[in-house]
Amino acid sequence: MTTQGLERVIAGERALEVEQVRKVFVRRDRKKGEKRTRFGRRKKEHVTALEGIDLRVSRGKVFGVLGPNGSGKSTLIRLVSTLLLPDAGAIRVFGHDIAKDPFAVKRMINRVSVDAAFFKKFSPIENLMYAARLYGLEAKQARAKMREIMKRLGLEEESFDQPMEHMSRGMQQKVAVARGFLTSPILLLLDEPTTGLDPHSKRDVQGFVREIRETHDATVLLTTHDMEEADRLCHQIAIIDRGRIVALDTPEGLKALVPSEDGAATTLEDVFIKLTGHEFEDEEASK
Repeated sequence: MTTQGLERVIAGERALEVEQVRKVFVRRDRKKGEKRTRFGRRKKEHVTALEGIDLRVSRGKVFGVLGPNGSGKSTLIRLVSTLLLPDAGAIRVFGHDIAKDPFAVKRMINRVSVDAAFFKKFSPIENLMYAARLYGLEAKQARAKMREIMKRLGLEEESFDQPMEHMSRGMQQKVAVARGFLTSPILLLLDEPTTGLDPHSKRDVQGFVREIRETHDATVLLTTHDMEEADRLCHQIAIIDRGRIVALDTPEGLKALVPSEDGAATTLEDVFIKLTGHEFEDEEASK
């Protein structure tokens, strides 16, 4: 796609459209005493991860997705990133259908996941340079940019050339965030980007998300278990439970759904518990 063509797409379309999306996984039960078919095969269980999901994300906004563990948040991110295809419905990124035109979509997006993979023997610079080459970035400019991003995220310069295996999980997660920002995507998919980070590091990442959105006109789709993070960053939030959207509004609009008790201000956690029936459970605590 030419630069002019990309500019025309960005200017004329929503960043993300999700229409009546359904995703079902097939799982074989391996429990002791399980029932089998007459041919000795394990019986299949169909698990619906997402059902009837409808979303519209405007360009330049941060859109949050909240939900209990197993609600379908990460499945949605994987669908938008073209790692999975929907069983029904359609997903379009700046007008490009993820099933019909996945290569165009991949050029516009990048994904940061809580389970980001690295070459652990390589340093952050080597890992980021590998990503830069995959995206065709010029080496000298990429090297300068990756150093700038990592400094902005609070990584110490002496760690840039150390093996990733010697870094804490929080520091590795910062490198994953830096890798996501490196290619200047116009749609950034952040799947639990601050999990495992200390409060100061969380603020570094959150501040950089705002900066990228404001200075690079990027759109962000964010899943998080941090309610304060969602309240602080998101223009709109969808709450998903059992694969369905149970509420979608601005943070203030969602908080208006739940009356305050004892004069205390309603929080997003109050809304989450009220709408899903779940106590909030941190991803780390659930492992």
